Amino acid sequence: MTFEQIAWLPLCAGLTAVGIALSYLAFRRRGAAAGLRATAWSLLPLAAYLTGALRTLWNIGTAVVSFVAGLVLSPAVWAGVILAGLSALLFVVSGTLRGRALSRARTARPERGGAGPAAGAARQPKAEQRGKTAPPQIEQSAGDDFSEIEDILKRRGIS
Repeated sequence: MTFEQIAWLPLCAGLTAVGIALSYLAFRRRGAAAGLRATAWSLLPLAAYLTGALRTLWNIGTAVVSFVAGLVLSPAVWAGVILAGLSALLFVVSGTLRGRALSRARTARPERGGAGPAAGAARQPKAEQRGKTAPPQIEQSAGDDFSEIEDILKRRGIS
């Protein structure tokens, strides 16, 4: 059905008349605010016809319906939607993996010689690090980050 095949003036005038009748009922039952709001809505169909906006609304509606019908019924479009979804999923997974790798890199202790103050302190014997008054401690593995914490505490005079 095309735009020209529909008798728009009687349709819009009828909608406006029914709307105004219902507006009168709303005015009597729910007050002036509800009646005026209903009257405003009732005048829109006739206003759309008289201003020519109805044809534009018709064109927009047919464009949307044809787009949606083409989207739903086209296997090529669905393949594109699936590929877009897969791409989004891969972006999320790669971001998560990158975040984990960066987190591990920040917490990993440098093991190269001269890489920083923690590396120099790690080369010193444990007896020199503890001092004479420090209580004996359990030896920790080379991969632990507690040696850095111990160094910070010793620099602040807490042992």
